[in-house]
Amino acid sequence: MPASSASGQDIRRIASGLTAVLPALHRAIDRRVVQDLPFPGLPDGQLALLRYVAEHDGVTVRAAADALLVKPNNVSALVTQLAAQGLLERRQDAVDKRVAHLHLTAKARRRVAEVDSLVDGYLVEALHALSDGDLDAIGSALGALRGLAQRIHPAAH
Repeated sequence: MPASSASGQDIRRIASGLTAVLPALHRAIDRRVVQDLPFPGLPDGQLALLRYVAEHDGVTVRAAADALLVKPNNVSALVTQLAAQGLLERRQDAVDKRVAHLHLTAKARRRVAEVDSLVDGYLVEALHALSDGDLDAIGSALGALRGLAQRIHPAAH
């Protein structure tokens, strides 16, 4: 039995709204970042991997692939590209030489921090323009959106 008492029509309206607004928000942020970065921007996949490694220093390629919902060979290709740019280091596991642990370089840490700072700035600026009611609604929705993301993630099934 569903946890919600909302009608199927209400659920579809909410799903459709999320499907429209989340990618639009992401694109708007990406466009601003590309305009304002003092260095060439990175493709989404590379930036996602760098952010993940920043939060999980020493992660393996397989674990990063699982978390990012990407095939390990695709993450391996991203690692090769990022290593060539001086943004990521692969360090061999002390026990199993076939396993590599990923670490950001200082250059990558600076770039990720700069992108994150820009994004935070855009969002803070935009949030300041909203009414108190809109801010309360967004704040209240954050926990529910996290839960929604966890339910959709394949590892949850």
